[in-house]
Order: sequence, then structure tokens, then C-alpha cells
Amino acid sequence: MTNWLQTLRRAAVSGTAANTLSLAALTVGGVRDCRSAFAPVNAVSHWIWARRALRQEDGSLRYTLPGYAIHHAASVFWALFYEEGVAWLRPAGAAQHLGAGASVAAITCFVDLRMTPERLTPGFERRLSNQSLAWVYLAFGVGLALPEVLKAIRR
Repeated sequence: MTNWLQTLRRAAVSGTAANTLSLAALTVGGVRDCRSAFAPVNAVSHWIWARRALRQEDGSLRYTLPGYAIHHAASVFWALFYEEGVAWLRPAGAAQHLGAGASVAAITCFVDLRMTPERLTPGFERRLSNQSLAWVYLAFGVGLALPEVLKAIRR
């Protein structure tokens, strides 16, 4: 049980970093693609509010907060795969951690956008261009690796 608790703790850290960087990419992409920093985050709450969430432009407790919470929880979920993968692979340096993060981000993107039923997709893909989506998933992958990259830099 201790192993899973340690993995969950590490995933909470790497998932939060991934959430933070991808959230920044979501807001920048939102401003660029639909003139709203909140729209892509609100769209994530379509899990709860259906199509109404996909049309929301302004920040609100009803759409933005659940959208953020769902995005954060999903980030920690995917971080579990990253953490288990790096525990198995034991990457030696920052570049290998970034490669592992990029691999998990690519798998996440494929699952999110190609394998998931429409009702459970992230939602932000309906508000962002393909270029902005690429930046979101790139930021996500870098965020997964960021805690280990920072440790490697400090050494």
C-alpha cells in the first residue's frame, strides 16, 4: 500500500505541475482562438452542464470552477501513468524525463481526442485551434516532467 501512496503523492505533484502549465496554454489559446481566457476551461465542465458549458465565455463559479477541478483531476490521473512509467524505466536525466512526459502527453491526447466518447472529451478541443491544442498537450507533457527536471537542475 505504501508504494501506491508514494506514487499518488508523486502524481499529485507532477499532475499539478502539468495542470498548471496546460492551464496556462488553455488560457493563452482561448484568448487567441476565441477571445476568452475562460472559454476553454469552461468547456471542460460540459461533463456536468452539457452544451451550455461549451458556449460560456466569462469566468463563473458554475462553469469555470468545475472545469478547473475536472482538468486538475484528469491531470493527476494521467500523472499516475507517468509516475508508474518513470518508476519502471528509471530515467537518468532531465531529457529522459521530458521524453517520458511527452510520451504520456501524446497518449493522453490520442485517448482524449480519438478514443473517448464525445460526452467525456475534455471539451476545450471544441474551443481551440489544432495549433493551440498542440501547445496544451506539449505544456502538459513538460509539466509532468517539470518536478524531476527541476530536481536534476538543482543537482
